[in-house]
Amino acid sequence: MQSNLPVIIQGGMGIAVSGWQLASAVSAAGQLGVVSGTALDSVLVRRLQAGDLGGDVRRALAAFPVTGVADGILERYFIEGGKPEGERYRSTPMSKIQHTRNLLDLLVAANFVEVYLAREGHGNPVGINYLEKVQIPTLPSMYGAMLAGVDYVLMGAGIPRAIPGILDLLAKGEPVELKIDVKGATEDTDVWNRFDPAEYTGGILPAVPRPDFLAIVSSHILATMLAKKVEARVDGFVVEAPTAGGHNAPPRGRRQLTENGEPLYGERDEPDLKVIHDLGLPFWLAGSYAEPEKVQEALALGATGVQVGTAFAYCEESGFETKIKRRVLEMSRQGTARVFTDPIASPTGFPFKVVQLDGTNSSGEDYQARPRNCDLGYLRSAYRKEDGSVGWRCSAEPVEDFVEKGGAVEETVGRRCLCNALMVNIGLGQTQRNGHVEMPIVTSGDDVSGVARFLPPGADSYRAVDVLEYLLPKG
Repeated sequence: MQSNLPVIIQGGMGIAVSGWQLASAVSAAGQLGVVSGTALDSVLVRRLQAGDLGGDVRRALAAFPVTGVADGILERYFIEGGKPEGERYRSTPMSKIQHTRNLLDLLVAANFVEVYLAREGHGNPVGINYLEKVQIPTLPSMYGAMLAGVDYVLMGAGIPRAIPGILDLLAKGEPVELKIDVKGATEDTDVWNRFDPAEYTGGILPAVPRPDFLAIVSSHILATMLAKKVEARVDGFVVEAPTAGGHNAPPRGRRQLTENGEPLYGERDEPDLKVIHDLGLPFWLAGSYAEPEKVQEALALGATGVQVGTAFAYCEESGFETKIKRRVLEMSRQGTARVFTDPIASPTGFPFKVVQLDGTNSSGEDYQARPRNCDLGYLRSAYRKEDGSVGWRCSAEPVEDFVEKGGAVEETVGRRCLCNALMVNIGLGQTQRNGHVEMPIVTSGDDVSGVARFLPPGADSYRAVDVLEYLLPKG
């Protein structure tokens, strides 16, 4: 376990909202900056097609240790000066059970680039956050982050029991495999994704340290299972409440909704912090802890500290487009900023928090005008076809396609394409072949209502260090 554990962990948010600039700022200030590992292959190629202003991506690629990979990526995707406005981005290959070499290179290199840039210029730890539900890119993505020297891997949105052991093997340069959730599979037909570092690097294995693993959990039951029933080392937990942004764990028991149509959480959803404390591992509390007294409260409960996301999401260094940050901060200042915990928007089936913003996909009515398609595919689910092969479907794809693949039509109701919308949030949105320009969907925690409190007097923006100084006042 790392020494000098941070009090503040900056949450891994959305697609590149917690990008390398934000993680670098937080880590340089002495706390734990975390980059989001979701969809980094698409982020990489779109940054290159946008011209890589400032040359940061190319500088990081120049340090990539596997010969020939960076040159191949630049040849395929880099556009000097950027693509013409309104022209489509060239897409990355969609993941399958076993990756093509092109996609492997993109996944490994993209994760390397994000961590490399976040670690550049200071000597403090940096983390990366993954979603357990997004399984197919996981193995090469983690290896790419480890090649760049990532210090922590955090994972939620599922039960990441295999990840600690995989990190052990990757650090030794040994082959790894991850069982893929395939609807309809049996023990006799289980499907595995495999990655061999030696094969990928051509037998020249760079030394990679084993990062610490922090599981993001919502219950003491899951924390106990991971601490006691997983042979490999789990290094700690982030205990996340349903007020945190992005995907939330669904309520336990029979599904119930509030009068507003949001998932109803009760006593069964409150983790027993004494049980988690007694596991003897560091833990951080997450979900509406961005107040100095809440930090002290967490420490008094035995926590090592807190994880904070929303407060950092609207600072200058975050990946959100400036116009989104300005709108949300003004709404917060006026007391009108709020989120809706949508029980059905995400194709994952997990509740998903959506900031209510006009001109976005926040409402079902706004979203209905979007022609359905699935061209990024990060939230697709695998299923076993009648011939025994593996197929892919997404409940946000065209309804007839989803049903033809064996999906139930009722599963498509209210589902939204998060992949494309989250790319718009960071200024990398797609113009589809039919001319449709993708719209954003902004996710934050309940704390979005009060983010204006971080603004210095007379200012319309704030920095990551302002959040840290607010949460950890001197003395």
